[in-house]
Amino acid sequence: MGENVVSIKDVHAEKLIEKAAEKMKAMSEFAPPAWAEFVKTGAHAMRPPQQADWWWVRTASVLRKLSVEGGLGVSRLRKIYGGRKNRGHKPERKYKGSGAILRKVLQQLEKAGFAKKDKKKGRVITPQGESFLSAIAKELKGEK
Repeated sequence: MGENVVSIKDVHAEKLIEKAAEKMKAMSEFAPPAWAEFVKTGAHAMRPPQQADWWWVRTASVLRKLSVEGGLGVSRLRKIYGGRKNRGHKPERKYKGSGAILRKVLQQLEKAGFAKKDKKKGRVITPQGESFLSAIAKELKGEK
């Protein structure tokens, strides 16, 4: 393989997601819905996210997950983005993440052309989405 080929796995996930979120903010397709400032990210969360740009971070994170893991549906993503709920004196239990948030994120990724539906696999990343992430990975690799 060529030396100047950079995979998204060659850079830290957190930095890749951060940079992708910054670029997505400039795109009109990824505007958060009106309800996004009031909603919790799942039944396990006690409060809505405190981060101002959490919508774009989640969108970038989902795009990276589609790239790394292949086809994913809302149900699998709910499991991934779920967490442990504090139930008082009862033992903690794992709860799924919000399906509405993930559905809307996947719809926005489809609208932008970064993801598409596959009958058997769920949502898969398109070549346009791969090139978007690869360009960011190459940019991050060049910064070091």
